[in-house]
Amino acid sequence: MIEAQAPAPPGAPPSWRGPARLPVRPGTGRFLVLACVFVCAACGLVYELELVALASYLIGDSVTQASVVLSVMVFAMGIGSLAAKRLRRFAAAGFGALEAALALVGGCSAMALYAVFAWTGAWGGLWAGGPRVLLVAFSLAIGLLIGAEVPLLMELIQRVRHQDAGGAVADLFAADYVGALVGGLAFPFLLLPFLGQLTSSLLTGAVNVVAGAALVLGLFRRDLTCRARCLLLVANVIVLGVLASAAVLVDDFERASRQAVYGDDVRVAVQTGVQEIVLTGGADGRPPDLYLDGRLRFGGREERRYHEALVHPAMNGPHARVLILGGGDGLAAREALAHPGVRRVDVVDPDPGLVRLARTDPALSRLNGGVYRDPRVHVSAADAFQWLREASAATYDVVVADLPDPGITASTKLYSQEFYGLARRALAPGGRLVVHAGPVASRARVFWTVEATLRAAGLRTAPYRVDGRATGFTAGPDRTTDVARAPRDWGFVLAAAEARPPLRLDPHARPLHTLTQAALTADARAAEGTRVTGARASTLVHPRY
Repeated sequence: MIEAQAPAPPGAPPSWRGPARLPVRPGTGRFLVLACVFVCAACGLVYELELVALASYLIGDSVTQASVVLSVMVFAMGIGSLAAKRLRRFAAAGFGALEAALALVGGCSAMALYAVFAWTGAWGGLWAGGPRVLLVAFSLAIGLLIGAEVPLLMELIQRVRHQDAGGAVADLFAADYVGALVGGLAFPFLLLPFLGQLTSSLLTGAVNVVAGAALVLGLFRRDLTCRARCLLLVANVIVLGVLASAAVLVDDFERASRQAVYGDDVRVAVQTGVQEIVLTGGADGRPPDLYLDGRLRFGGREERRYHEALVHPAMNGPHARVLILGGGDGLAAREALAHPGVRRVDVVDPDPGLVRLARTDPALSRLNGGVYRDPRVHVSAADAFQWLREASAATYDVVVADLPDPGITASTKLYSQEFYGLARRALAPGGRLVVHAGPVASRARVFWTVEATLRAAGLRTAPYRVDGRATGFTAGPDRTTDVARAPRDWGFVLAAAEARPPLRLDPHARPLHTLTQAALTADARAAEGTRVTGARASTLVHPRY
């Protein structure tokens, strides 16, 4: 039975419902359409992952950012599919224009987001929430364009060789899903580590526009009017030129945006396999500041007060064997080695690049006292959770958790009941665990959730805080370097298995620069006054930060 052909709508090309006039055999043409589906699907997933990764890096809380990007994008894909029904009569020209727009929007999305973040003063001022709004806008636009691809591609593949609808859908979705798999694997294992977020998004846009132009202007060129071919050719050349120009200028853009974020004295900027490390200052008498993935890990003017408060209360007691989780900068190890009787310090940090910088950078090595030249210090590049799972029981007298703030999704497992249970097992009789738990004044519920989680793991706790008193120290997800908005204190929890540990300083340690017993006692009372009742323990399956 021969299917009756519907009449062409007014203004549509004469071949709208007829077979396409291809320069190749139908089998080859069908293969080329499916190959284009494969490439476009890979590019589309890379755009999605780029938005998720950059939003997590700029805003924090990767679970929320992934949920926002993916849900908005999937919603927009449905709207785009419906809207594309009106373009089916111009399937070839419509698909060509669609891919040019998608390549431009998707390819430039990462650069635009980072530019807004860098030059609008983070989240403050008139642009408060600007990157979040732009994130949703890009997710919506890219989702609309990706969703519109499917009806047009279905029309094109049917015009190459008509087949039953079920078979056409199966072929189209098979190519689409395999392409998504390739794009999803290429992003974390190839594009991101070798090209970075900005260059990889621009390259993806270039691949996208070339694939779309090759399919339409090559395979379906006879379906287009001369005017349509010229317009599409000009549009694709312009998009490719914009992406190529941005790729040429991306290094200058990164340097300028980095200066906008960190200031003019960026001295070291390196992307390791784990994170971006930026070191500012450290010359002309200025203390160094260390940023990890855009978050200020320590400010040189305040780091000693922070690290003395973190380490020294835990060292009052047996301390021959010390484990430092995190702390690849060597500053916590410096404080531990200030106590006589320390025989071994194990530093467990996932980023060997940070440890290498702490060894070799003159300013940072001078700040940490050259601890990595001390034979008592041993370094392991490992995940803290996995390290504790494999550690022998009753190994350490002191465990120092110098870790990123629990508000960062990647750190949540390191503030869980299961993690503290592993740390408790690693403690020798009479051993102590100390945890950096974020600022007390501005995030009291997070702080007391950490304390409740330690108690749930069978530890007796002594919470305390230390006044920051200075400019710019911001640990964890609060990225700002604006003094007015920076947290004004740091919260810690000292814990032990047998009994509540006393908050006392080791009288045998070298004299401290900033911390006194009177201040420590007073600040512990101040922290107790902020207690949040009803805080519940955080677990791996039910994180509460």
